Amino acid sequence: MSAPRPVTSTRKFLGRLSLPERNFVADALRTETVGGVLLLAAAVTALIWANVPALHDSYESVRDFHLGPGAVGLHLSIEHWAADGLLAVFFFVAGIELKRELVAGDLRDPKAALLPVVAALCGMAVPALVYTLTNVTGGGSLVGWAVPTATDIAFALAVLAVIGTSLPSALRAFLLTLAVVDDLFAILIIAVFFTSDIDFVALAGAFVGLAVFWLLLRKGIRGWYVYVPLALVIWGLMYNSGIHATIAGVAMGLMLRCTRREGEAHSPGEHVEHLVRPLSAGLAVPLFALFSAGVAVSGGTLGEVFTRPETLGVVLGLVVGKAIGIFGGTWLTARFTRASLSEDLSWPDVFAVSSLAGIGFTVSLLIGELAFDGDPDLTDKVKAAVLTGSLTAAVLATVLLKIRNAKYRALYEAEERDEDLDGIPDIYEQDNPAYHLRMAEIYERKAAEHRRLAEVAGRASEGDDGPA
Repeated sequence: MSAPRPVTSTRKFLGRLSLPERNFVADALRTETVGGVLLLAAAVTALIWANVPALHDSYESVRDFHLGPGAVGLHLSIEHWAADGLLAVFFFVAGIELKRELVAGDLRDPKAALLPVVAALCGMAVPALVYTLTNVTGGGSLVGWAVPTATDIAFALAVLAVIGTSLPSALRAFLLTLAVVDDLFAILIIAVFFTSDIDFVALAGAFVGLAVFWLLLRKGIRGWYVYVPLALVIWGLMYNSGIHATIAGVAMGLMLRCTRREGEAHSPGEHVEHLVRPLSAGLAVPLFALFSAGVAVSGGTLGEVFTRPETLGVVLGLVVGKAIGIFGGTWLTARFTRASLSEDLSWPDVFAVSSLAGIGFTVSLLIGELAFDGDPDLTDKVKAAVLTGSLTAAVLATVLLKIRNAKYRALYEAEERDEDLDGIPDIYEQDNPAYHLRMAEIYERKAAEHRRLAEVAGRASEGDDGPA
């Protein structure tokens, strides 16, 4: 008699989140959604401001207005301050998110991290490949290969808020984790490929400042009045070093402790992120969009988006490359690791979210400015391509998500149901005996109320049967 074959357990992905992770994701996405709506409003405002003839000159005057201390190399335009200064706040939050994911979130488990990391990498490599092939074929410039590699989580969530889809928390968390990993590699691309001449004295000063920042954190020193001035000095030195100044924000975010110690309700990283995220999502990113998205849009400009290889490569990279890259990376990882998709979802759901990741607004605009620096005309056309590609991806994802919205709504309502009103969704308490006792009491009270109403109705009907 042959020995029984060992049972191999398959890992589930896109399954139900743990309660703490669900609560964290819900809080983070709530802020990002509000920020995304503001981002949409800022982008629309910029387009109107830049394209109404009576307002166009004032937009350029404000965008190109210079201010700041020239003695330390910081006499910059408003547009420059938005791209290098305000986005440092955005990347600071991205650094904290990445640190939390690595030490307390999904990325701390290598097996669980494999899928979003591979999906994000494929979601950056395939768009870059699509851009490169388009420009090799069409004889365009290859310097913009990185433009379609980024995903804008705030813009994507704003689209979800506008179309009103009840996307389950697992898919939202997958999108958020993708964006965090995406941001990490976008930061590396900016640091490695868009750094020209380096001032090693300024860079050494920035590293000294970062070392002081780290030591203060290790010593448990508190107070914004200590860290904010130090952060500004580090940022200024990093800017003058020739390395993009947003790298300073990421570095400081990664230094914060994101694990809780005994007696702590929140880790320092979670606390700071809770304070800074609204500033990033509600002010820094919308202002960047206001001064970066204002490109002249005309029939000729839009027509050139689809005829010039650089701009066509950006559009195809965002719309086609992102969807195929993320979906393909996810499917291949599941296939070769023998992980199985949650029973509540199907592969078309993964493809819809992959399409939504083709919205590459904020970081794509930034990389477009860096890649085509020195060619304002082509920079504006690439920005128009980013807007066109992001809008096309948003429309495609909207159609795909709306097809499944009834299913999503049922899953979302099941996740949110809290019949015993204890603040914890019922789906997380199925193994808790106390929950079932509370539910039994609730049902008994409801049954008693129904019996009382039936008796009242019965007495009323008996009274109606008497003689007229």
